[in-house]
Amino acid sequence: MVITDLQRDLGEAIAARGGLTFLEQDVCDEARWSSVIEDVEKRLGPLNILVNNAGVLGPMDAISPENTRFADWKRIFAVNVDSVFLGCRAAIPAMRRAKGGSIINISSVAGLLATPYATAYGASKATVRHLTKSVAQHCAVEKLNIRCNSVHPGDVLTPLWLKQAEEAARVRDVPTEQIIEEGRAVSPMGEYTTVEDIAAGVAFLASDEARHITGTELIIDGGIVNCDTFHLMSSGTKKALAE
Repeated sequence: MVITDLQRDLGEAIAARGGLTFLEQDVCDEARWSSVIEDVEKRLGPLNILVNNAGVLGPMDAISPENTRFADWKRIFAVNVDSVFLGCRAAIPAMRRAKGGSIINISSVAGLLATPYATAYGASKATVRHLTKSVAQHCAVEKLNIRCNSVHPGDVLTPLWLKQAEEAARVRDVPTEQIIEEGRAVSPMGEYTTVEDIAAGVAFLASDEARHITGTELIIDGGIVNCDTFHLMSSGTKKALAE
């Protein structure tokens, strides 16, 4: 298995712990995708699985439809959308050669519900969902035996989420722990989704057990979307950031 990232030291450390191969990659670099796919095929043989997992939230000081900066919008879309397109485009020919495969694109519950206080992020994740369906239909019609699905996590206590919580705490002048507890309360199941929950869903979609599943979204969020309780942050934080 190969993992790629811009952060070489961190990527190499994670790869070493898991017995994986690490390749340095800027997922927004079109040319690099071709060389990464070629390297993977040379090292490990046919490419059967691709997980597009890179993502950024962007700065927290201007995130509404009224004040989002265009430069931030473009950067978020470059990482969250362009990289997914480039990854899918590069993987399809390789999976043709492999006689089949599974592409899993990580979206978000923010791609399924309105995100007025994370405008660019939500729009980018909704685009990933739509792109996934287009890739899936293309591959199905062309009889490529390549499946493509999107995964939509709820709130997960990743470094990205914690950075958002710290910024929200600074804006509201409250402890970060308060923001974390407010986020926990959003989930009908009363707890955060874990990285293991997401990994299990990805593993299923990558497996032969999911051989007839394509063009769909797997929501792993503890019931947030179906119960219509989704909030990227509390109302107090929304008000503070909007002012």
